[in-house]
Amino acid sequence: MERGFLIALQHAGIEVARINPRQARDFAKSLGQLAKTDRADAAVLRDLANVLARHEKRSCYLAPQPDEQREILKDLMVRRRQLVEMRVAEKHRLEVARKTMARSILSSVKFLDKQIAALDKEIDDHINDHFDGMRELLTSVKGVGPVTTVALMAALPELGRLDRRAISKLVGVAPLSSDSGKHRGQRHVWGGRAPVRAVLYMAALVTCRRNPVIRAFYERLLAAGKPKKVALVACMRKLLTILNAMVRDNRAWDVLKGQITATSA
Repeated sequence: MERGFLIALQHAGIEVARINPRQARDFAKSLGQLAKTDRADAAVLRDLANVLARHEKRSCYLAPQPDEQREILKDLMVRRRQLVEMRVAEKHRLEVARKTMARSILSSVKFLDKQIAALDKEIDDHINDHFDGMRELLTSVKGVGPVTTVALMAALPELGRLDRRAISKLVGVAPLSSDSGKHRGQRHVWGGRAPVRAVLYMAALVTCRRNPVIRAFYERLLAAGKPKKVALVACMRKLLTILNAMVRDNRAWDVLKGQITATSA
């Protein structure tokens, strides 16, 4: 419902900022507005919109114009995820089902398998028609597979359009400061786009083993005493930086790897 409303507003020529509910609530608290009702929320959103409209970086908060083909790809990926979740649930039921129910569950699993296979073909055809060039770029990196590629194309349209710091914060793999005066708090990553972060995590696990540039970076961090989880998140950030630069410059991995190794660590 939100996506449809946002796109309708943009088609009507109205600029829209899509705000995380937590940010809107924090803004309300900063004004001393602790009560929460529909009327109070509407007033807070109005005040927040007025602040963003006058902000010097106003354009950063505006939702990007919709790309119809990317929206279609996103819808296909959402449906695929729903089908996969249903198949997983049925397989879990099968593990404890009696024989009288197993036949019905197996029939359901086979049906879902066919649906997912048909959807995979539809996704592949759509990418061939509209995103084939980007797919070739992303899959040229050893360890970046089809699932990671499709997820990035569908859920991260900003890839190649932002600098490495901005794209890392957007995804949620940039360490955020927690300092006050002379105190230097521990950096943590949080927020961002969970679906993109999930596929980047799996891609980083593979690239840490198979990609010589990422593997060397990972081993260097471990040798410096970094915990494995911290080193892995750093590899996720480095991989995202490389992919972002590749899409920005429209250059494949073999051309970029020396340059990236020298500049993005």
